[in-house]
Amino acid sequence: MRGSSPTAYARTACRTETRQPRLLASLVTGFHWVARKIAERRNRSAVMELSDDQLKDIGLSRGQIESDVHISSHYWNNKGL
Repeated sequence: MRGSSPTAYARTACRTETRQPRLLASLVTGFHWVARKIAERRNRSAVMELSDDQLKDIGLSRGQIESDVHISSHYWNNKGL
């Protein structure tokens, strides 16, 4: 039987072992990406809630904030994500 030889089993086991760390790394990377996007959205929402005087204190204008939010949302909407 060709499929049950020890070397064929070892090759299959080796391929499976290398796939698992790659899959785990991909899942971790995806999780970090989602967490970063959630944090960015939370930060944008917090800045949008600031008054014009508070924005002036940190050197920003309402127009700059709205422009940044518009550009960001336009970019992600066109990416299909």
